[in-house]
Amino acid sequence: MRVGVVAEIKPAERRVGLTPAGAAALVADGHDVLVQTGAGVGAGFGDEDYLRAGARIVSVDQAWGDSELLVKVKEPIAAEYGYLRSDLTLFTYLHLAADRPLTEALMAAKTTAIAYETVRDESGALPLLAPMSEVAGRLAAQAAAHHLQHPFGGPGLLIGGVPGVPPARVVVIGGGVVGTQAALVAVGMQADVTILDSSPRRLRQLDEFFGPRAQVVMSDPLALEEAIVDADVLIGAVLVPGAAAPKLVRADHLPSLKPAAVLVDVAIDQGGCFETSRPTTYLDPTYRVAGILHYCVANMPGAVPRTSTRALTNATLPYVRKLAGLGPDLALAGDEALQAGLNVRDGLVRHAGVATAFPDLAS
Repeated sequence: MRVGVVAEIKPAERRVGLTPAGAAALVADGHDVLVQTGAGVGAGFGDEDYLRAGARIVSVDQAWGDSELLVKVKEPIAAEYGYLRSDLTLFTYLHLAADRPLTEALMAAKTTAIAYETVRDESGALPLLAPMSEVAGRLAAQAAAHHLQHPFGGPGLLIGGVPGVPPARVVVIGGGVVGTQAALVAVGMQADVTILDSSPRRLRQLDEFFGPRAQVVMSDPLALEEAIVDADVLIGAVLVPGAAAPKLVRADHLPSLKPAAVLVDVAIDQGGCFETSRPTTYLDPTYRVAGILHYCVANMPGAVPRTSTRALTNATLPYVRKLAGLGPDLALAGDEALQAGLNVRDGLVRHAGVATAFPDLAS
């Protein structure tokens, strides 16, 4: 099979969909790997690295146009919609429930679109979302610490305080992979951390893991309101796989927050879990609403492309090899994990979360 890798063109995105090692594995399997010139430079991989792996270096038009399976990192943006076609299988993060134009473009082109973020393994986990969630969660705590500083728009707090001066209060909403990693780094910086989650089973796991280092609280509307009032930082880490994130912190909550609180919305790829969130980039990462600083960068792991690209390929490569080796029809038919990842095919929405977000498109 011809497997393509293109350069990412979203602002400040420097990851690449496949490492040279991943390309070498596919070449060893007998596949033809087409890599757009310069695609891996931002992640520390030159064209010569891919050539040594046995890949071919091609133009962007060739990478898109000649590939049967295209492996990316981020969802196609409008400038790439023209490359979509019916005989192409696209394997990447899609986040369609927050992106109607892309959903419509994939449907119109009849592209087979498989989303990393909805692939589920036999345990129910999200193996292709997990590595980037780990990175994003850790970066969220770092971003919070950065933006608590006065030169970067914050109130002038050191997140961990010092002897005699209390640390910042960090509230993490959601105790999944993102929330756990965010809390872990915040605790490591000696912040006062509270984690909210609605799963009793997960709360027990978090309580055993963090012990006295963090407060673990059952999330409900009252508990949420009580927690956010005293927070210096809110980290939104709520995930409903494949669906739009629920708006847990509303616009009418903002007046009750500390005047210089910092909100970091890691759920922004799925529309955000704060009502006042809107996507930002590393070029202009923050904005204020009612005086509250919002940080809503939609591709946070893109800031550490050397780490992120390796972690992503480690997770995706077995699935890429299966899709390339069997072809999409047999791979999807024989693998429930990939079936769960299928979002659009033959012009139809195939994922319940996307259908819920756009019921008129699913009819």
